[in-house]
Amino acid sequence: MAEQDQAATDYRVLARKYRPTSLEGLRGQDALVRTLRNAVASGRIAQAFLLTGVRGVGKTTTARILARILNCVGPDGTGEVTAEPCGVCAQCVAIAEDRHVDVLEIDAASHTGIDNMRDLLEAARYRPVMGRYKIYVMDEVHMLSNAAFNALLKTLEEPPEHLKFVFATTELRKIPATILSRCQRFDLRRIDASELATYFAELVEEEEAEASPEALALIARAADGSARDGLSILDQAIAQGQGKVAEEDVREMLGLADRGLVFDLFEAVMSGEIAAALANLDGQYAAGVDPVVVLEDLLELTHWLTRYKVTPEAASYAAPEFERERGAAMAQKLAVPHLSRAWQILLKGISEARTAPNSLQAVEMTLVRLAHSADLPTPEEALKAAAAGGVASVASPSAPSALPQPAPPTTAAQVMAEAPPLEPVVVVPAEPPKPTVAPMPENFEALVNLAEEQGEVILMAQLRNNVRLVSYSPGRIDLRTDDNLPSDFIRSLSRHLEAWTGERWIVAVSPEEGAETVAAQEEAQHQARLSDAETDPGVARILDAFPGAKVVAVHDAEETKAENTGS
Repeated sequence: MAEQDQAATDYRVLARKYRPTSLEGLRGQDALVRTLRNAVASGRIAQAFLLTGVRGVGKTTTARILARILNCVGPDGTGEVTAEPCGVCAQCVAIAEDRHVDVLEIDAASHTGIDNMRDLLEAARYRPVMGRYKIYVMDEVHMLSNAAFNALLKTLEEPPEHLKFVFATTELRKIPATILSRCQRFDLRRIDASELATYFAELVEEEEAEASPEALALIARAADGSARDGLSILDQAIAQGQGKVAEEDVREMLGLADRGLVFDLFEAVMSGEIAAALANLDGQYAAGVDPVVVLEDLLELTHWLTRYKVTPEAASYAAPEFERERGAAMAQKLAVPHLSRAWQILLKGISEARTAPNSLQAVEMTLVRLAHSADLPTPEEALKAAAAGGVASVASPSAPSALPQPAPPTTAAQVMAEAPPLEPVVVVPAEPPKPTVAPMPENFEALVNLAEEQGEVILMAQLRNNVRLVSYSPGRIDLRTDDNLPSDFIRSLSRHLEAWTGERWIVAVSPEEGAETVAAQEEAQHQARLSDAETDPGVARILDAFPGAKVVAVHDAEETKAENTGS
């Protein structure tokens, strides 16, 4: 009994037991490790470091490693600053045991005021007692008041040679720019789920426990890039399973839905099978799964399926092989427009479920809405059906049109037999090229087009947007300009017209109001076309079928067909 009590007293959670003590032990922070090693090797050590990132990625751990790097003296007590602290000298041991008098860890959340900062800076003037440097580690530094930040500025810019600052924060945007500019900043990234799963497997073996790869992948995914969060979940899972970590136990512990049931539910709603979808949800709810988590899992699955449809080679999914295979098969059957619509419905459903009095009822309504939307046509299908006078009711993508059959191959003998007899070729010496002169523009619109053809984009834009035409005849223009044109616009326009047409032009500024600009006239024509389109019976049926829809552009059918066929 006494031995059990002693073991319980000596036990340390995995997050503390396996906290890295050197740069080599930091997971997923290669850029930070490389920069610090090079800085130490070249002697370019900053006076202040700022570590930022989400919770549990190693900010405080890195700060303590920095303290060891700066104060380690080696086993013989004569060492210099090193990127590989020994861990056995008096400095390293004192820092590891959190009793080093010159390494002060300060919680900025409880030392926010100006008085706290004054006391801190007053003590910073004195040289270290036992270490090479006096190091202030300030966690959650964004919690400091503005007055405290201002008091810190001068010391931070020109600190004593024996003083180093290490700041850590999860809210970088709350730190003043004057502080950021005085620090060497490191952004600690989220750790990849596959790397976390590998790390957890090593720790499970070290703890002489057992864990399935599926369970570790599930824990790594739930950790969301945070090593500390993942270790806390792993610690709890080992305790729950008495040394054996199974996927089912982890799901039950975290209140997660079974992945197979999530796939079944998604297939049911996307097939319009409402009864099967609600029965699936009831089963998961009875097993203790949070209804909102079910929608979040469906949202995650929708995102991955869409990525797989768009870029199959870039879709990464930290899941067992059978999930990837089943997801790939589902992606082949679903069109991107339907997945995009499911994404929007699920997003809105999650928001509603979190604020609804009964989250289960809100999730059920979301599934019903999603199942009914699966039978709705995509906008393209609805437009085609409305134009044909029918009703689109099929949710699946239309079948691809039959490809044209290639013509039978033609042999060389056939080509030679069918070819006409060759005529003698007479070579005529080419005449020297003549300078091209554009014809005189018949109207002002043709003049604007001429400027575009000649590559004078700026001049063309000025003619379209800043010029009101008063009168026009080939060789003479009377116009009214606005204040946005340069002072030499008239002279420049006249010179360009003479160069393009070979004729002298008279360009005069008139006090008359003139017509609307070309751009304004085109916009008025565009609005008129939109109004005419909305009165079309086919378009009117579409607008009635989709409340809130509106016409945003009108294209000529023949021109669109020609563009699509490349002719």
